Order: sequence, then structure tokens, then C-alpha cells
Amino acid sequence: MELGDVREVTAGDCSDLYYVDTGMYDTGEYGAAYVLDDDRPAVVETGIGTNYEYILEALEDLGIDRDELEVIAVTHIHLDHAGGAGFLAEACPNAEIHVPAPGAGLLIDPERLVAGTKAAVGDQWAFYVEPKPLPEERVVEIEDGDAIDLGEHELRVHEAPGHAFHQVVFYDPANDAVFTGDAAGIWVPETEEIRETSPPSNFDLEQCLADLETLGKIDPDVLLYTHFGPREVGDDLDRALEEYATVLSEWVDAVEEARDELQDDDAVIEHFAENADLIDVWGERKARAEAVLNTRGVLGYLDREPRNAT
Repeated sequence: MELGDVREVTAGDCSDLYYVDTGMYDTGEYGAAYVLDDDRPAVVETGIGTNYEYILEALEDLGIDRDELEVIAVTHIHLDHAGGAGFLAEACPNAEIHVPAPGAGLLIDPERLVAGTKAAVGDQWAFYVEPKPLPEERVVEIEDGDAIDLGEHELRVHEAPGHAFHQVVFYDPANDAVFTGDAAGIWVPETEEIRETSPPSNFDLEQCLADLETLGKIDPDVLLYTHFGPREVGDDLDRALEEYATVLSEWVDAVEEARDELQDDDAVIEHFAENADLIDVWGERKARAEAVLNTRGVLGYLDREPRNAT
């Protein structure tokens, strides 16, 4: 799949659903945005702002005029999910922007969000653009139990705050599919493996595991990963969720063991950066940066939640 490509989601019984590779971090098959072509057309997830034109081009390819787009929805306000929202809102003047309530203010006035993102992602900020503030009058704050009616489809909101306190997932009953945000990890389609995502500063292992239980109760046929793409799980959902629970738990254990051995957090971060895998898939720069980000998130979690107390 090339950067900017738009494809129909054919997993399970999905219909009216498409995804586009936003070319996030100049890396293929890392960042997806989804389009639901319904009575009220919707975009779910918006990328980092860079290459937001790919999403607009996808709408054009699908025959959806910009002024026909009615819903822009993000699972959480991290800028790799919400950074393009302001650009899309400007280009699509009739769209409401549905944002989890705890983070909505940080997209309306993103100064603190930008500062926090720069601190978290380090030199990866070179791939970002400054987000456009969301017009407050068009922001719809969403929370657990809400539903966004699109016509044949709806997006049912379920809180999933383990990755970030402002994260939700969206369940589309008509497609029996969940837009997972980062609640189900990172799916690598090239190698068909699931990888951890544990960025600073709100990563919480126990809550992440509880979020997987939430996904299990929803019991979807298809998982729609922002990172990256659709995955049909069907009767293997429990196995897929258990696999990610194991990956995440073992990752936290590995960071804790490295901290105990090296006794220096900078050395721990460098250790995992030097031993980053998936270089053949994402390239060295992104693979190393991913390892650094995830390590720092776990170290922060361990500072808040000493393991002998869990």
C-alpha cells in the first residue's frame, strides 16, 4: 500500500468503509484514517496534520464533496490521531468534530498539547505541523455511552483510558467493527504481529488490560487499527486480545528488568533504542524513535506505580 492510497475495507462484513495511508512519519502502513460513506459521511482519525490532503483526496475519490462531510471523529487527542482535525475542519465547513470530552479543550486551544507532544516525541516533531485550533462552536464533546448517528452506521463510544486518559474506542454495529485507537496496540500487517504502544505521560498498564476486557465485551468481528489498518479477528478475538495483553505485560517487565540492571534511565532508553526491531518494516529512524517513546512511557508508569504495589 503506497502513501496516500485509499482502499475499501473488505474484512468481515464491512461495508461503506475505506481507509487511507496518511504517510505518517514518512512511514508506510503506520498511520490510517478511515472514511465511512453514509448518509452523514464521516472521517475517523485524522493523522498528524502532515499530508492531511491525502484524506481530502480520499473523499474526492469516493465522491464525497468537502461540504458534504458531516462528522470528523477522533479516538483521542494525541496528535498522531487528532493533529489533522483542524485542517479537515477548515476544508470541510459543515463537519462537526467529535472529541472525547476530557481532551476537547486541548484541541480548541492546543498550545499545551503541542508543548507536551514536543516533549514526548523529541526529534520526531520534524514530521509534524502545528495543529490548527478547532472552532469551539463545531466541537461536540463525547463520552462513554454516546452514539454518533451516521445513518446506516453509528459510532458507539466506549471509554478506554489506559493508553491516555482521553481515549475512547468507537463501535460500528452495522460493520461489527471497532475503531481501536491505540487500545489494542499496533498491528503490523506486513509481519502480522501486534506491538506495544506505551507513550508518556499517561500510560497505565492495568487500565490498558481493562480496556482489552472492554473490547472483549463488545466482541467485534473486525478491529480497525489507526496503526495500522483493518484486521478480521472473528472467533479469534479473545486470542488476539490475550496476545496483546501478553505483549504489553512482557514489555513492561522488560523495561523494569533493564532499569534494575542498568540503574540509569537514560541507559535504559538507549538500550531499547539500540535494540529496536522492525527496522526492516518502519526504517531505522522510526523504529528507534518508537522504542524511545514506549520506553519513556513505561518508565513514567513505573515511577507512579511501583511494581511491588501492583
